[in-house]
Amino acid sequence: MKAFMVEKYGDQAGMRAAEAPDPQVGADDVLVKIHAAGVNPLDLRIRNGDFKAFMPYRLPLILGNDLAGTVVRVGRSVTRFAVGDEVYARPDKDRIGTFAELIAVHQDDLAPKPAPLTMTEAASLPLVALTAWQALVERAHVQPGQKVLVHAGAGGLGSIAVQLAKALGAHVATTVSTAKVDLVKDLGADVVIDYRTQDFEEVLDGYDVVLDSLGGENLAKSLRVLKPGGMVISVAGPPDPAFARELGANPVLRVAMTALSFRTRHNARRHGVTYSFLFMKASGDQLRELTPLIDTGKIRPVVDRVFPFEETLQAMEYVERGRAKAGKVVVAMT
Repeated sequence: MKAFMVEKYGDQAGMRAAEAPDPQVGADDVLVKIHAAGVNPLDLRIRNGDFKAFMPYRLPLILGNDLAGTVVRVGRSVTRFAVGDEVYARPDKDRIGTFAELIAVHQDDLAPKPAPLTMTEAASLPLVALTAWQALVERAHVQPGQKVLVHAGAGGLGSIAVQLAKALGAHVATTVSTAKVDLVKDLGADVVIDYRTQDFEEVLDGYDVVLDSLGGENLAKSLRVLKPGGMVISVAGPPDPAFARELGANPVLRVAMTALSFRTRHNARRHGVTYSFLFMKASGDQLRELTPLIDTGKIRPVVDRVFPFEETLQAMEYVERGRAKAGKVVVAMT
C-alpha cells in the first residue's frame, strides 16, 4: 500500500512517500480502507521526535492520527463492525498510521461515522473531539452555568471545544484573532477576546475551567483568570506526575516530568487552582457519545482545506507554517 513514512526524526526531510506492507489484522482488529485523514500539530511533534522519550516508536513509522473510511475486513473476534461499514477513529497512540491507504484498528477504538458527515468532515474530528470530550467532560466535569475559557477557539481543537462546552450548558469565552471573531460567535462563544487588541487576563475573571492549547505565558496567565478551585487543562503545557503515572513511565522519566511541571503546579497552588496535563486517548465509546451532538448539529466540523493524499507533505507544511485560517486540514484519497 502507499503510505507517508517518517524515516528519521527531525523536519520534513525525514518523511517520504513509500510502499509499505498491508497491515496485519489481529483477532480484535478492523481493517479500514482510508478515505480521508486529519492533519494535526501532534503529527508534526511526533515527526520531530518531541515525544520519543516516552513514546519510542520504531522507525520507519507511518504517520497520521485521524481517519474516516470503510471496513474491508474484520478479525475473528470482532462483533461491532462488518465489511462495508463507514467508520472513523483516532487509533491508539501505539498504532497510529492514517497517512496510508489501509490501517488495522482495534474495534474498541473505532466508531460508526456520523451519517450527516462526509468522509472528509468525519476525518477532521476524532482527535480533537476526543480531546475536547476528555478535557471538558471526563476531567473537568463541566456543568450547566459554569464559565469555560477555550483558547484559540477557531483552531482545530478550539472550534470543537467551544461547541462542546456550549452544548454542556457552559458560558463560553474564547480567544481569537480579529478575522475569526464572527466564526467563533457563530460556533456559540458568549465572550470573544481579540488577542491582537485585548489581554484576556485583564478582561476575564472567575472562570471554572480553562482549556489551554498554547502553553507558555498563555498558560501562566490562564491560572490567574480562574476562581478558587478552578482547573486549567493543557495539551501544550509541561507533562505532570499524573500523566507519568498514567503512562507507566520509568522512575527517571517520572522525576523529569515532575520537575518540568513543578513551577506551573506551584503557581497553580498559590492561586488555589489545579493544573492538569492532557494527552488524549483513543476511545470508540466516547466517539459514540459525541454522535448525537453531531447528528443534531450541536457540533459541526470546521475544515480549513483539503489536500489530495499525494500532497500529504504539503498539507503538513501548510499546518506547520500556521497557514490554516480556521479548523482542521485534511488529506483525502482521490
